[in-house]
This record gives sequence, C-alpha cells and structure tokens, in this order.
Amino acid sequence: MAGEGRVVMQVYCRIEVVVDDPVAVAERAAQTLREADIDWSAERDSLEGAVAEIREDLSQALASLVEPDRMLQGVPGTQVRGGRWWAEPGAPAERFTPGFGEPGSPPRSVP
Repeated sequence: MAGEGRVVMQVYCRIEVVVDDPVAVAERAAQTLREADIDWSAERDSLEGAVAEIREDLSQALASLVEPDRMLQGVPGTQVRGGRWWAEPGAPAERFTPGFGEPGSPPRSVP
C-alpha cells in the first residue's frame, strides 16, 4: 500500500434489518437507555420521558442499539471517531443507494 501514516477514511454502510418483534427491540432499547451513563439533570428530557419516547418509535429504538465502535473492534491501528446513523422503515432511500440497486441486479455505476 502506497504511503504511510494516518489516513482518515469514511465507511458507508447500509444494513437491512427485519424486525420480527418490535416490542422486544423497544424493551432492549429502553433497558440500554436506563443503563447508560447519562446525567439526566443536564438533559432536556427525563429518563422516563426518553424511555416512553423510545418505546413508541421503532426506528429510534433500533438506531439506538447500533454500536459503530464495535464494527472495527479488535482491528489494530483503527479508531472509530464518530459517525451518523439512523433507521427508517421501508425500502432503501434513494439518497443512500448509489451503486447498490435491487438484490440480484448488477451494480450501477455512479457518476
């Protein structure tokens, strides 16, 4: 590999998740939220308000369980510095499908 030294990379990933038990996902998200090291006195919302909200929003509950830091856990010489992720129902959003296409179709070229 040409060059040495620190290189900042962007990793783009789309994962399709089938949720068979939305209540179980919401409960796990609520449990994780309750166990999180959050100073609720410094937050706009209360713990109970946040738990109620996450139980009502499957997209938020699922996204809250994603742990990007674990993607490269144990890979020497890497450090996940942050990112942005979300969940939404339905088919993949067009804005996030360049080069992917439908399952079984050949990859599209991206201009």
